[in-house]
Amino acid sequence: MILPKFLSFSILIFSLNLLLIHNGVEALHKIYPHLQSVQALSVGVAHRTGYHFQPPKNWINERTGPMYYNGYYHLLYQYNPKGSVWGNIVWAHSVSKDLINWKALEPAIYPSKPFDKFGCWSGSATVVPGKGPIILYTGIIDENQTQVQCYAVPEDPNDPLLRKWVKPEKFNPIVVADEGVNGSAFRDPTTAWWSQDGHWRMLVGSRRKSRGMAYLYRSRDFMTWVRAKHPIHSKSETGMWECPDFYPVSVKGNNGLDTSEMGDHVRHVLKNSLDLTRFEYYTIGTYFEDKDRYIPDNTSVDGWGGLRYDYGNFYASKSFFDPSKNRRVLWGWANESDSKDDDVRKGWAGIQAIPRTAWLDSNARQLVQWPVEELNTLRGTEVSINNQKLEKGDYVEVKDITAAQADVEVTFSFSSLDKAEAFDPKWVNAQDLCAQKGSKLQGGVGPFGLLTLASQNLEEFTPVFFRIFKGENKHVVLLCSDARSSSIKSDLYKPSFAGFVDVDLDNNKKLSLRTLIDHSVVESFGEGGKTNILSRVYPELAVTNQAHLFMFNNGTEPITVENLKAWSMKSADIN
Repeated sequence: MILPKFLSFSILIFSLNLLLIHNGVEALHKIYPHLQSVQALSVGVAHRTGYHFQPPKNWINERTGPMYYNGYYHLLYQYNPKGSVWGNIVWAHSVSKDLINWKALEPAIYPSKPFDKFGCWSGSATVVPGKGPIILYTGIIDENQTQVQCYAVPEDPNDPLLRKWVKPEKFNPIVVADEGVNGSAFRDPTTAWWSQDGHWRMLVGSRRKSRGMAYLYRSRDFMTWVRAKHPIHSKSETGMWECPDFYPVSVKGNNGLDTSEMGDHVRHVLKNSLDLTRFEYYTIGTYFEDKDRYIPDNTSVDGWGGLRYDYGNFYASKSFFDPSKNRRVLWGWANESDSKDDDVRKGWAGIQAIPRTAWLDSNARQLVQWPVEELNTLRGTEVSINNQKLEKGDYVEVKDITAAQADVEVTFSFSSLDKAEAFDPKWVNAQDLCAQKGSKLQGGVGPFGLLTLASQNLEEFTPVFFRIFKGENKHVVLLCSDARSSSIKSDLYKPSFAGFVDVDLDNNKKLSLRTLIDHSVVESFGEGGKTNILSRVYPELAVTNQAHLFMFNNGTEPITVENLKAWSMKSADIN
């Protein structure tokens, strides 16, 4: 949930320190009451996306209750119908048959009751057998931002589009913060799951001082909820846990699991969006149903240094089980990287990332994500390049595609790792390392990759690239999406996003990359979706038919583009 913050002085100072730690990522969501209802006089089109979801105008943030029901995918998301900055939030509603093309319906939920008079904020949807879908969401009951958990149901469960929703007076609100719970930091109920003991369970994100936590609630009838004695999990010094997500993944294979699935064939994922960093972190672990406790594995850090779905502009994600294709679908929200004045001027702000299928990697240490297969239906003209050698300093253009709206898949190989630079164990922050090395600084093996949204003479470009280092026990692979050269405009937030890739190069000296380019979005998937980075960029020169795509190598080790396929992407039919 993205909402105004009323923090103590100590937390505020803590947050400002994080601005330095995380290279300028805005830790506090700012509100502009005087701009919340400024209607767009026109809509800027230069940077609007062709196939990433966004409404025709105005502000959006996270999707709140994604689900599949009676043949339709439902995307419910936070939306300001009156302006292009945060405010006036309603639950907008769009439906789809394929997760790519969307039809807009009337808003599903908006403030209308005493228990949500001051806001209808994030939540989830649960399809309850015999009852149909039930929305759980956070209502704001007063100007002090007191948060309660509420529910809504379809007016007509037989309507496949679920056009109208009602908020029954009975039981609402269904959960109120009791003694010991911070009622001003108590939000974003998860999809509920059913257990063999006859109880439904759900989580609500919260914090106690600087400790982030997810409270667990149980109910037999989905209406009367009782808090468990202990949070399902918590972690010190992580701050508010927003938009928690908790779901099972299969130990073997890439099939998805219903949220209520349990057993020895299952591990669990707990994801939290950290309000202080505006990044998301997840762990893989074991859920002990009899104790209602979740214990993360010790294979990754539990906290800021841990695993992330995406190492770029990606926040407040939500997943759901898609029974029609037996998969877990994960969605993230990408905010703008320009200013509020830019957003008001262009008349819109915010997009949804491409929905991704997520599953447990074979090593059981992390998730793998990949764009949903339906995206491939938008592929148009294809360009293919095979066995293209790139020497040090080579830049080779990929021609004959619409480089501003494209899908690119490429496999790079190299004959030797002998020239790889030594890895300093102090380089624990991938984003800092990317900023230090960049795409222009010559290395041994790399940097090599793609220059996306590039102007003809490279005054502007967004490089997505690998760089390989020689570690103590294995090679270390860095994936970067560096926006610092993305625009000639100087007043933009242009971070050098990056993440490390868990891959063993000793037996297979190859790396793969898929990059989705969509005017102001560069969304990349490294090594089959192990490390992913979404960047928001705003080129001034490399727009529409003036955008170009290059392959490059700035390392001393020659690189071979074994295979590159690039497609011009058609525009989706969105709202």
